[in-house]
Amino acid sequence: MSDTKKIALISTGGTIEKTYDVLEGVLANDISVLDVMLARLQLRGVSIVRIPLMNKDSLDMSTADQDLIARTAGYLAEAYDGVIIVHGTDRLAETGERCCAVLHDLPVPIVFTGAMRPYEMRATDALQNLTEALLAVQLLSPGVYVAMHNRVLRFPGVYKDRERMTFAQLKPTEGA
Repeated sequence: MSDTKKIALISTGGTIEKTYDVLEGVLANDISVLDVMLARLQLRGVSIVRIPLMNKDSLDMSTADQDLIARTAGYLAEAYDGVIIVHGTDRLAETGERCCAVLHDLPVPIVFTGAMRPYEMRATDALQNLTEALLAVQLLSPGVYVAMHNRVLRFPGVYKDRERMTFAQLKPTEGA
């Protein structure tokens, strides 16, 4: 029997994966940097299968994209010990809520993560957030979560706090 945890990592794009396009002079979702980030980590006891589902800024995601992410995560949750979804922060909460709405009786945790600043930037939160998600997905009970900025929050009721540039949890009376 192996003690290796099998983790599925779905990449969807977002700020965490943006790279600088020198020809256009802009940050864009053209190529993924997740493999570079993963190569920097010591991942003993973890086997990661990366599923490049899409490479979009979350502001460009449609409801159909969110449904595809939810269906894919649900399917992978049946075959892996945990699922991580790397997602843009602008619509991460919407996709997390969608997963809660359509996925029931999950056998494993599904953990969203992303970054407020691209991995390529000097002052980025990308590697920390990815590392936190990798640990959280191995320790949490089944459900849908976001792991960022030294916090793990469970859906439903998670939102992006744009003033503090992080995610927060609605109090029970706020959502009613």
